Amino acid sequence: MDFNNLVSKIQETQNYLQAIAAKAVNTPLTVRNWLFGYYIVEFEQHGEDKAKYGDKLIRTLEKQLIDNGLKGFSFTNLNIYRQFYLCYPEIVQTVSEYLEKSRIVQTASEQLQISQTPSDDLVPHISDIVATIKEVSTPVKKYGLSPDKILKHLSFSHFVELIKIDDELKRAFYEIECAKGVWSIRELKRQIESLYFERIGLSKDKEKLSAMVQHQAVKLQAKDIVNTPFAIEFLGLNSHAMVTESNLEQAIIDHLILFLRELGQGFCFEDRQKRILIDDEYYFIDLVFYHRILKCHVLIDLKTEKFKHSHAGQINAYLNYYKNEVMQPDDNPPIGILLCTEKGNTMVQYATAGLDQNIFVQKYMVALPSKEELEEYIKKEIH
Repeated sequence: MDFNNLVSKIQETQNYLQAIAAKAVNTPLTVRNWLFGYYIVEFEQHGEDKAKYGDKLIRTLEKQLIDNGLKGFSFTNLNIYRQFYLCYPEIVQTVSEYLEKSRIVQTASEQLQISQTPSDDLVPHISDIVATIKEVSTPVKKYGLSPDKILKHLSFSHFVELIKIDDELKRAFYEIECAKGVWSIRELKRQIESLYFERIGLSKDKEKLSAMVQHQAVKLQAKDIVNTPFAIEFLGLNSHAMVTESNLEQAIIDHLILFLRELGQGFCFEDRQKRILIDDEYYFIDLVFYHRILKCHVLIDLKTEKFKHSHAGQINAYLNYYKNEVMQPDDNPPIGILLCTEKGNTMVQYATAGLDQNIFVQKYMVALPSKEELEEYIKKEIH
């Protein structure tokens, strides 16, 4: 074995086992979310006190679960779980087989006294779940992959995109193409938005178009499965773990916290890579401060590239989110600072959308670092 072969063997083994580890996370996550959807729909149809909750069921459930200390059970997510079950009821048999297998493994573990953990108490509960869902009639899937292949080849984040498609045939087409090409979630979204289904329907040479698309498609990596909001919450990890940044961006953000503190102008650090949910998309705000003198949130967004109009629109969306979802009655409106840089060219923009120009802007500019100070700091960090 030569050195290059050694490197290749290590890399191939890492990729293979990393993919297995990612699948080990994905399958129970998908099963869990399908079961949550099943529970909600079952309650809506047969719950003894369903009339008590009615249309407010999801909102009430969200509040109760959060009060119980559970993460990841937002109103949006609970609706996604519900829709997942309604779109894919046919995987019930695969779910029950998976749970049955996990129950047998757990029971065997108990008998061998290999593991005596609090999870052992869940085995009878899992048996009840299996018995219950086995009674559910299994619908026949008209198109697409078989239920077992769906669970094996698609991550839950893929399902989140697929359930947005109402047409069953169209959804099945993307299931097959996604599994065949091992598409990343971003690639699946890109192909849906580019009307791949419609284009291949109109194409005279469907095989040629399909081969071209699959050749150009971005493949799914193991980290793409693990580094999703659903997996992060499922594993109980810090959401920062799913944020990938360039070395330059990371260094600037790390030092920017200290830089603003040293200015002594009232900046109180609150969070970094603050995750917010708008519609069904997660976004990350690089830095969030609360200014104790101005009594407002200061949102900082860093782009290691030249300024684009979309950057201003993005930070404006963050500001509107904070005004509607976070701002307290005695707070002043939030402001945003957009830092853009590319190889020494620096642009600093203050976003003050929605502020009374005659009252607040001048006051804010006095308390905030000047554009010149920020530009000088960015240039220093780059060099």
